Amino acid sequence: MAVHVEPRALTGPLDGGGPEGTTVSVEPLLGGELQLPTGFLEGRGRRYETYGLLTRRSKRKWVPVPAFLLTHPSAGHVLVDTALHPSVTVKPSANLGRAVARIARPRIEAGKDLPSQLRDRGVDPKSIPTVLMTHLHLDHTSGISEFPNSSFLVSAAEWQAATGDQRPGLRGYRHAHFDYLFDFRTLAYDTPDVASYASFGRTVDVFGDGSIRVAFTPGHTAGHQSVIARLRDRDFVIAGDAIYTAGQLDDAPEPPRPVDLHKWRRSLRELQRFRERYPDAVIVPGHDAKHFSALDARYE
Repeated sequence: MAVHVEPRALTGPLDGGGPEGTTVSVEPLLGGELQLPTGFLEGRGRRYETYGLLTRRSKRKWVPVPAFLLTHPSAGHVLVDTALHPSVTVKPSANLGRAVARIARPRIEAGKDLPSQLRDRGVDPKSIPTVLMTHLHLDHTSGISEFPNSSFLVSAAEWQAATGDQRPGLRGYRHAHFDYLFDFRTLAYDTPDVASYASFGRTVDVFGDGSIRVAFTPGHTAGHQSVIARLRDRDFVIAGDAIYTAGQLDDAPEPPRPVDLHKWRRSLRELQRFRERYPDAVIVPGHDAKHFSALDARYE
C-alpha cells in the first residue's frame, strides 16, 4: 500500500529557539508494554526464537514502550515518539494488527495511555507543536493519530525506508499509523546544517540554540536518530532503539538482525564514547524495563 502523505524537507532550525545555552526539562513516560522473548532484545538466535514463535511465555519479559515529554522555555512542548495508541487498552489488534497483538501482547494500564498522561500534566495532546520520531517502527508510531496539529520530524532516510518498502510489515512498519495529512518534516544528514556534537558525527540543532539535537544513529533501521536534550548540568540522551538495553553499552549481546549491523555498531560506538566523555549524562535505551523503571520522574 502506498503512503499518500508528502513530507516537507526541514530547512534550518524550527521557530521558537532561545539564546545559546537554553536548557530543557525531560519527563520519561511509559506509553505501554510489550511481552517479548529475551532473544528479541539481545542475542542472535534462530529466527523462530527471535520473534517468539514456539517460545514459552516463561521465556519472555515485559518491556517498556517509552515516550518523552521535553519542555522548552520558548518553543513549548516537544514529544519524542508516540508510544502505543489508547485503543490498545481494549483492542490491540485494531491499531497494531492481529499478528503483533497475538505475539507481543501489547498492553496499557487503564488511564495511563500517553494522551491521558499528558492531560494529567496539563498538556493538551492537540497543542503539542513538535514531535521528534526516533524511527517509524510501529511501537513508536502507534499513537501518531493523537497529535494531529504537531509537526513530526523524522530523518529523510527513515521516511524513504518506511514508505518505500514493498513489505513494510516484515520490517516493523505499519503505514496506517502515519499515512495522515499531518505535517511531516524530513531531516537530511548531509546538508550544511549538520554538525558533529561530542562523539556524534552527524547532528541537527532543532531550535538553533543547542537545547535539543537529533543525532543520526542508523543501524537498527536505515534512518534511526537519537535525541540529545541539554539539562542544566548534563545531557539527557534518548538513544531510542539504537540500543535496546543498557547492557549493550557494555558487553551484552547485540540485538538480532538490525537492518545494518555495521552501522549499528558504529552508532553504538558513538554512544559508548559519549558515555566515556560524559559519565554524568543520562543515556536511555529503547526497551530496558529495569533501566526505565529507575529513571526519575523529571530531569531539569
